[in-house]
Amino acid sequence: MAIATYLNPEALHTNPAFSQVVRVPAGADLVYIGGQNGVDATGRVVGPDLAAQVKQTLDNLRACLAAAGAEPGDVVKWNLLIKEGQSLQEGFAAFGASWGPMPNPPAITFAFVSGLAVEGALIEIEAVAAVAG
Repeated sequence: MAIATYLNPEALHTNPAFSQVVRVPAGADLVYIGGQNGVDATGRVVGPDLAAQVKQTLDNLRACLAAAGAEPGDVVKWNLLIKEGQSLQEGFAAFGASWGPMPNPPAITFAFVSGLAVEGALIEIEAVAAVAG
């Protein structure tokens, strides 16, 4: 159960993929998850295509959330980095197919980058989650 409040002020556009503002109440525990890539348990990139890497990246994020006692619905903020030349639409389609619907979509920052620290990686995602303290 999400403890945050998701807001879309009337003065701003509304998009079903993200919220403009997320307010986390005092006393909540914040979980910061460092950038995850589409790598398997051995550290190898899962494939050359964006869809496979997005799926693995989100699987890794689920594992991180679980380790911290959080669930996917607790994510309040995404930071997504995608390598230049990749399709934003393909990336978001793979994200939606793997993550599923978000009744309270988090705030999102997205950027194209020239490269990522993991060779062969096409995407990196970090997250912030809020859970009851």
